[in-house]
Amino acid sequence: MNEPLAERVRPKTLEEYISQSHLVGKTGSLTQQIKQGLIPSLILWGPPGTGKTTLATIIATESKRPFYTLSAISSGVKDVREVIEKAKQSGGLFTTKSPILFIDEIHRFSKSQQDSLLQAVEKGWVTLMGATTENPSFEVIPALLSRCQVYVLNSFNREDLEALLHRALEKDEFLSKKNIQLKETEALLKISGGDGRKLLNIFELVINSENSSEIIITNELVLQKVQKNTVMYDKTGEQHYDIISAFIKSIRGSDPNGAVYWLARMIEGGEDLKFIARRMIISASEDIGLANPTALILANNTFQAVSTIGYPESRIILSECAIYLATSAKSNASYMAINKAQETVKQTGDLSVPLHLRNAPTKLMKELGYGEDYKYAHHYNNNFVDQEFLPDELKQTTFYQPGKNQRENGLQTFLKNRWKDKYDY
Repeated sequence: MNEPLAERVRPKTLEEYISQSHLVGKTGSLTQQIKQGLIPSLILWGPPGTGKTTLATIIATESKRPFYTLSAISSGVKDVREVIEKAKQSGGLFTTKSPILFIDEIHRFSKSQQDSLLQAVEKGWVTLMGATTENPSFEVIPALLSRCQVYVLNSFNREDLEALLHRALEKDEFLSKKNIQLKETEALLKISGGDGRKLLNIFELVINSENSSEIIITNELVLQKVQKNTVMYDKTGEQHYDIISAFIKSIRGSDPNGAVYWLARMIEGGEDLKFIARRMIISASEDIGLANPTALILANNTFQAVSTIGYPESRIILSECAIYLATSAKSNASYMAINKAQETVKQTGDLSVPLHLRNAPTKLMKELGYGEDYKYAHHYNNNFVDQEFLPDELKQTTFYQPGKNQRENGLQTFLKNRWKDKYDY
């Protein structure tokens, strides 16, 4: 029994597939396409262990199409061309359903490798399915991206993860014969981080390390076993996400020592330069924001610099940026503002744009009052005039609350002087 638990209990049908109801639930965006067999070329984007490979396999099975797989880590242009040639032949002349070519970790494909897929996708010789943990907009060339639909998979929630554990206990031939009691699951769920494969791997590790006839899963037991089995850093494996998380949290927590340590762990593990730099760009905006807008400029310049320089010198650039971000003032006010605004949009729907804010390019629009009451700020003292910029239903709603730091204290004063008591600044 060398096959890992996650592989042994991998779902074979949509009915067995857990989570991602927005894609494959009763009203999911992919459900009808799968049933009708009208599958577009697509990219499944989501965190590790959320069922991307499983979903692609199920789609191929349910649509009764030939299924070819390539791993971006071990395949070159020659491999791609060979598989496309096989797919063209297996498709035959009398079928409208093209074979499916699944490429795991498509973000690791070079530009030339991605270019080699273009004609096959465009001509319909294959239906491409790519899986990626990275934003396709960054890592997939525009010509290929424009020919694919992008579907986002979410991390498993608590109910999903617990369902995975219970299914493993019931369905797995090996575990179902053991006397296992799931007394506590918090440690298992926390360590998994929403990664179903990681959850099942840890679960199996704990069970295999116990020799007693009855195994009672507790938080203490899980932590004890996992801490004794720390694996080496693997840029394609589970620790990849744990260490980047520790790195970003060290920056957020203003600890340059923690940030540099975790950065060194990634560098020594051969991590992708652009992956580290991209995460620092996000941190500069999410965690530092308007407390120090220069952080975003420096992080973006770091991304450009390391893309040009490469190892080993880029380690110095990455270190400089990480220390700068860690020692910078912090504010998540911009992050919280857009979260609140998006939540409001979801709750209130498409509210009308007030007439005085609407564009008025035609004579008819002007006659209908479009833009009629708009006051041009530069015609007024201090380039400001009090007018309404939100729909009537949201008057006086405050989305942006300045953080408590030197720079945003100045922004709060600026806003208070202009808006007085309107926005509670």
